[in-house]
Amino acid sequence: MGQNGDEPTIGQLVANASKDLSGLVRGEIELAKTELKKTAVKAGTGAGMFAAAAFLLVLAIILLSIALAFWLIALGLPPALAFLIVAVLYLLIAVVLVLIGRRTLAGAKGPQRAIESSKESVEALKAIGKGDQEPALEARPDSGVRR
Repeated sequence: MGQNGDEPTIGQLVANASKDLSGLVRGEIELAKTELKKTAVKAGTGAGMFAAAAFLLVLAIILLSIALAFWLIALGLPPALAFLIVAVLYLLIAVVLVLIGRRTLAGAKGPQRAIESSKESVEALKAIGKGDQEPALEARPDSGVRR
């Protein structure tokens, strides 16, 4: 009750607003937790399906490899030579994939701009810590900082 007996005081209004805001935040956090649990279950199920598909694909490749070797045997090649040809075919495919992967990894670089920006920020903070009022920041065209 307030000064007139029916109006709440400013302190009461602030306390009520704080309590309502706290309840709202708690409710939002619980909603986010529930949504994340559902999303995690769906993601786990999807990942399990992909793993099962990958396993079946490996089995299919093995069976197709055996079928290819038996086909070569049916053409008149000795069994050892037929299976050797299939193995060499897979080795060639593996070598090509390694070369492509190596070339791709060689072209991958780290976050160069972010590293450079972090170094500049550290230097600026060091300058502020030493008592300099105006830290020396270099203006970069992409940073939005103009001096």
